[in-house]
Amino acid sequence: MAKRDTGLRFQPSGGTRTTQVPTGKKQRLKIERLSNDGRGIGFVEGRTWFVAGSLAGEEVEARVLGAHGKVVEARTERVFQASPLRRPAPCPHFGRCGGCSVQQMPREEQLALKQRMLAEQLSRIAGVDPQEWAAPLTGDEYAYRRRARIAVRWDARGKHLEVGFRAASSQDIIGIEQCPVLVQALQPIMSALPSMLRSLSKPQALGHVELFSGSAQAVLLRHTAPLADKDLAILQAFCATFEAQLWLHGEGEPQPVDPSAQLGYHLQPWNLQLAYRPGDFVQVNAQVNTAMIEQALVWLAPRPDERVLDLFCGLGNFALPLAQIAQEVVAVEGVETMVQRAAGNAVRNDLHNVKFYQADLSQPLDKAPWVAEGFRAVLLDPPRDGALEVVGKLRSLGAERVLYVSCNPATLARDTVELIKQGYQLKRAGILDMFPQTAHVEAMALFEASK
Repeated sequence: MAKRDTGLRFQPSGGTRTTQVPTGKKQRLKIERLSNDGRGIGFVEGRTWFVAGSLAGEEVEARVLGAHGKVVEARTERVFQASPLRRPAPCPHFGRCGGCSVQQMPREEQLALKQRMLAEQLSRIAGVDPQEWAAPLTGDEYAYRRRARIAVRWDARGKHLEVGFRAASSQDIIGIEQCPVLVQALQPIMSALPSMLRSLSKPQALGHVELFSGSAQAVLLRHTAPLADKDLAILQAFCATFEAQLWLHGEGEPQPVDPSAQLGYHLQPWNLQLAYRPGDFVQVNAQVNTAMIEQALVWLAPRPDERVLDLFCGLGNFALPLAQIAQEVVAVEGVETMVQRAAGNAVRNDLHNVKFYQADLSQPLDKAPWVAEGFRAVLLDPPRDGALEVVGKLRSLGAERVLYVSCNPATLARDTVELIKQGYQLKRAGILDMFPQTAHVEAMALFEASK
């Protein structure tokens, strides 16, 4: 029996549904300004377009990567009218690879963008400007990255192993055999890696690959099934060619194929050698990392009679240089294995006035036994979600000076509000250009207690 047409028509609640912009659609538009993450902003038919790879004042053709509501995310396909600031990107994969997002900008413009982003967050969220802006802390523009994770995926339909970096706004893998931001020591390994991996008998069992350059070169292979003997021999021969260590990550922790292999990095100004294992957090830019530590020591100015607290200490990147100056350093980290390695680093460097503890740094610290004696100076280097619970108790520890190293200006600004409530003043701040060619901002801020 056929359904009777009642003549009624219903709309979804909320009124007329907006037609979404389809992925892949191309649109010509004018870029009005830049967003905080370096993408161009344009407006078409009531929608706001965020266009990667564009500059303010340009007229471009943008390809849609995704859309939700009135926001469209896109990338630049063609430039009809270029900004005078535009420069040729040195990497042929720019615009497709998700690694470097602002190569079209001169270095000075990249730094200015990051400076604006930090200043805007501090002003808008915390309502404060530092008493002094420090000059940007910079290093080499290219060939700076000493660590890289290479995506590897078996395409069952095409019977092909994909090797490269993740695409921008996508899970696609862009085949890359050279990367201008990798340190020179890793370039030949990167170039030869795809063909070697494709020669293995069980490519379906391969996960990601991690490259590291420090006291030695190292190649870590993540695998989800045992490796065949002939595949292991291929991997060992490959690493021997490039004088690199081979590390394997199956079940459990990553392990070197040669049990005697030592991996780490050197902090030259302090004659410190820090051991490292793949999977540990380490700053990828060695040059800026050294300059960052030097600046932190100058700003925090620890004295020989002071007790200093280092929060989110990792492998001891700040704690060990601090221990060469201060009377005592207490260093705290959330991951127990990192605490153990940091303590080992202190012993190997003959530093016995630094103590390492494991603690949940998302919780207040006032009940920890090692806070009882208090601290005159505190350094913290938290992850992207900041350290709100920690900073809420710093004044009660007796801290006169607080040095905050941040990888997220938004959470730095949020935590600044809490520090100001406790009577601290923002004395000095500046950006750290840890990731040139990207819009990622790292910053350093010095707070001092009001007299």
